[in-house]
Amino acid sequence: MVFVAVALGGITRLTESGLSMVTWRLLGEKMPLNDIQWLSEFEHYKQFPEYKITNLNMTLEEFKRIWWMEYLHRMWGRLIGTVFIIPATYFWFKGMLKHGMKIRIVALGSLIGLQGLMGWYMVKSGLEDRFVEPSDVPRVSQYRLAAHLGLALLIYTGFLYNALDHLIPAEKLTINSTDIKVSNNALKTIKRFKGLIYSAKGLIFFTALSGAFVAGMDAGLIYNTFPKMADKWIPDDILAMSPIIKNFTENPTTVQFDHRILGISTIALITCLGITSRRHNLPSRGRKAVAAVLCAAYLQVFLGISTLLNHVPLTLAASHQSGSLILLSTIIWLCHELKYLRKI
Repeated sequence: MVFVAVALGGITRLTESGLSMVTWRLLGEKMPLNDIQWLSEFEHYKQFPEYKITNLNMTLEEFKRIWWMEYLHRMWGRLIGTVFIIPATYFWFKGMLKHGMKIRIVALGSLIGLQGLMGWYMVKSGLEDRFVEPSDVPRVSQYRLAAHLGLALLIYTGFLYNALDHLIPAEKLTINSTDIKVSNNALKTIKRFKGLIYSAKGLIFFTALSGAFVAGMDAGLIYNTFPKMADKWIPDDILAMSPIIKNFTENPTTVQFDHRILGISTIALITCLGITSRRHNLPSRGRKAVAAVLCAAYLQVFLGISTLLNHVPLTLAASHQSGSLILLSTIIWLCHELKYLRKI
């Protein structure tokens, strides 16, 4: 369900539907049931910058399409909270949970609640009348969008790792020290290999977050060539803003360039991980997880480049965002399967 929520969030952003609902209620917004209610909802939308600046010629039917997309995304998020809290409460009061699981439930439940608040905090940034330049386009803050996506990734990771722990426990690799003597060099090699895996996981996470800045600033709609950007390896306007640090989060050129560099670094590190894994006697599921990471990584690169070259079509862009979650899933699976590798 969290995977679907992230995919829906990506489609909502790509279809520019996120600012269609200008109010937020904890238990859900009222769904228009007739033409009068739809017209009233549309009139509310007309009071905000997106309509005045971007969608001045929008019809009621066009408004309905983006409204339904945002409504679906919001209600799916609330459904996730319901599906989580009802059984969690039941298990808690029936005494079916261990202390460690109670802590995880409180943490994940808090993140789900925080995610709902962050979603509205993000939408509010796009409803504010803060546009001074004629070229300004009403959109949500890229910082809040990245925070919203980051929370979603944390929730997804938490659920996935816990599910693996309970449903598919990692294979324990216990080796009798009297039968096999492991040298200090071998232990250092194993430690480096695990460090490589966790470094890849971190890069995947931060590359996905950088994608939120790309989406938030529509940075994928410029420099639609690869590997160069306008026939240059480093574009001229990469540091056009002052102070320099501002470019990394507010200059679309720099944001796209950073996302490219992070993506290339990630695929290089994962390729290195795949090659290095052949030197280790991994458990069978661990080897499968390595293969899954490699396949997901190269598929994600293909989707990313295709999305860029084709000027960010909806299907490819949504697939690219979902691909980042698939890649994150595979690296989480790998980390889980090799959690006992240090005991070799």
